[in-house]
Amino acid sequence: MLRFFKWLTFGLILLALLTTAVVYGILSLSLPSLSGKGQSAVLSEAVSIERDALGSAVIVARNRVDAAYALGFAHGQDRFFQMDLLRRNAAGELSELFGAAAINLDKTMRFHQLRKRATAILATLPEREQKILKAYSEGVNEAQAQSYPSFEYILTGAERKPWQAADSLLVIYTMYLDLQAGNFERDLVLTQIEQQFGKEMLAFVTQPSRYQAALDGSEIAKGEAAIPQLAKQVNKTIAYQPIAEPLGIGSNNWAVTGQLTQSGHGMLSDDMHLSIAVPVIWYRAQLNYQENNQAHQITGVSLPGAPAIVVGSNGHVAWGFTNGYLDTADWIKLPKVYQTHVEIEQLTVVDGTEQVYELEMSEFGPVKTLNGERYALSWVAHQNYAVDMELLKLEQVHTVAQALEVAKTIGIPVQNMLVVDNAGNAAWQPTGAVPARTNPSDVAIESQAYSNLWQYDADDLPSVLNPDNQRLWTGNSRVISASQLARFGDGGYAIGARAAQIRDRLNEKQQFSESDFYKIQLDNEARFLTQWHELLLTTLKQQPERYALDIAELENWQACACPESVGYTLVRYYRSRLIDTVFATLESNLSGSDLSLSAIKSNLETPIWQLIAAQPSSWLPEKYSSWHDLMRGAYEEMRDDLLVQYGQSKKASLKVLKWGDVNQLKIQHPFSKQMPLLSNLLDMPMHQGFGDSFMPAVQKTSFGASQRLFVQPGLERNAILTLPGGQSGHPLSPFYRAGFDDYVNGANTPLLPGERLYQITIEPSTK
Repeated sequence: MLRFFKWLTFGLILLALLTTAVVYGILSLSLPSLSGKGQSAVLSEAVSIERDALGSAVIVARNRVDAAYALGFAHGQDRFFQMDLLRRNAAGELSELFGAAAINLDKTMRFHQLRKRATAILATLPEREQKILKAYSEGVNEAQAQSYPSFEYILTGAERKPWQAADSLLVIYTMYLDLQAGNFERDLVLTQIEQQFGKEMLAFVTQPSRYQAALDGSEIAKGEAAIPQLAKQVNKTIAYQPIAEPLGIGSNNWAVTGQLTQSGHGMLSDDMHLSIAVPVIWYRAQLNYQENNQAHQITGVSLPGAPAIVVGSNGHVAWGFTNGYLDTADWIKLPKVYQTHVEIEQLTVVDGTEQVYELEMSEFGPVKTLNGERYALSWVAHQNYAVDMELLKLEQVHTVAQALEVAKTIGIPVQNMLVVDNAGNAAWQPTGAVPARTNPSDVAIESQAYSNLWQYDADDLPSVLNPDNQRLWTGNSRVISASQLARFGDGGYAIGARAAQIRDRLNEKQQFSESDFYKIQLDNEARFLTQWHELLLTTLKQQPERYALDIAELENWQACACPESVGYTLVRYYRSRLIDTVFATLESNLSGSDLSLSAIKSNLETPIWQLIAAQPSSWLPEKYSSWHDLMRGAYEEMRDDLLVQYGQSKKASLKVLKWGDVNQLKIQHPFSKQMPLLSNLLDMPMHQGFGDSFMPAVQKTSFGASQRLFVQPGLERNAILTLPGGQSGHPLSPFYRAGFDDYVNGANTPLLPGERLYQITIEPSTK
């Protein structure tokens, strides 16, 4: 018997080793070649693709079209599956990869008909842009032709489809969906609040924040709106309704003029906040090419699927973006007698079966029915000026003034662009597609109020150049002046706590270096939560013996989102739980229409404090005898839920609630979420949480700074660029996790590529 078990154990070990060998063998077949020579009929001159230890792609070409081919080749080698997901997501074609489970998501995306729009817009682009997109596509496809399908295609059983020029526009549309879907979701929620609870409630939940950080210092009047009485027929037995925390997709950036740097050059900081997965969204690249008898070198991050450097520096000018949140969407309430028509969208599943999706359409846009009413969505992404390749022109500008002119024509989701140059200038300007209509609305409008100016891109965008204080900053809150708000609207601005903290940090010094900017990006001081901390302590100290341990942690909370802080966790979750409790009635009503206050949860900061101060009885759930009872009970339920979640018992020690563990950074590959056995192979190492919302150091478990850039144009040798993951999407690549440690440890990864370790040379062929 003992011998049997020995042989069984040996057999199992051997089987595991053989399985591992087979898996690695299959994976290795799809590893791209990083050095070698080749030919392509697409090229007019030879190109090279060099890589350093991080895998940074250094493209050397004689012209921009050939450079696009080479960048496409590099993207195709390292990130094709990621690119495939981006285009399929926007087009509503994920079911071709993942089967029937993705059908509903595909229908949601087909509502916007973005593949049709991308194909139509492609035909209207200037000849140079079409050539660049075509060359890029050829580079992607020729890279794919030289390798076996990656493991994702083996697991899904799907086939790779060639990259098309229009697919690069679909990648931009995916960014629209990520960055602006909250705009039209917010408007629909506010429309339903007005209809179900009245105009008084609408005014109450849309009050301006006390945190405002516009560049001109202007503020929207903060007079308190009347607290609406909740109707007697409202179900007060609902004492708690979870309201999902919004991701707060956005970013930080700031800049100073040369008057505040030792060199006299302007300096830029940029960190774009997005969901973080494996592989990371951005791709390090440097383009070297000639055009109009000038040599150009552009270094920064590109978006796999598109042939441009999105954020970076060209030696003369550096630029960065944060989401602009101008109002770029309106719902139009259709009259009862309004005639719509149906368009058919054909969905194909990976097994070859097909489904028909009938989309109701109007002259204003696609139609959604809600509570018996029909609403048409007019969204800037549906307009013919939504996407283009004008971003490429930033590569060749030499001054801030030139960059501002180019920025007026760029077709991307509207961004706050900050731009600096080597002469010391700095400027801000909204950049991207903005409708020319001048009557944005937070709620649905009547059809007669629709403006034909929707068909035109705005030409009246504001800007700020070299402000008197020499400082510029944005953090997704209102940047425009208070007087411009009626013109450009509110597309879901963040409350200004994060931007205000950045502004205040910039005012603390009179000269800055890259390391000074880095410290601001990692600033996790909890200024915003100080008032909540005081409220919670006051509440618990009314029963000091009962909450002695809780009070001790709160008094030692360190006033920061620090890894060891238990008190921070308690304050952070208490705020959310109290909002979820007080606004449970509204959330319950909206959930019946598949809507949620999540779209406006950050805006509830002002009304929740007004309710805490006034303590109106009509807002008190039946479960609680008083507002103190509510505030204490909400805390206990929140704490107990957290202890069960992180300590498996309500009696667990509060020490299991250290913020670094509760908010642990967990960057995963999409497949490991479904197949945990792949986690060690595919995911980044987990790391203690070090930041949160409402502060410059934004970080959640799988969300945060998707890159960190600090640069003075012309002094790129001192510049820093960190990313939360590596260049390649292939788990056996030497670049798969390269750079991750620098990111989580706050180390200085250079922007410029290092020593070249690999080189691919591709010559033009005569075929």
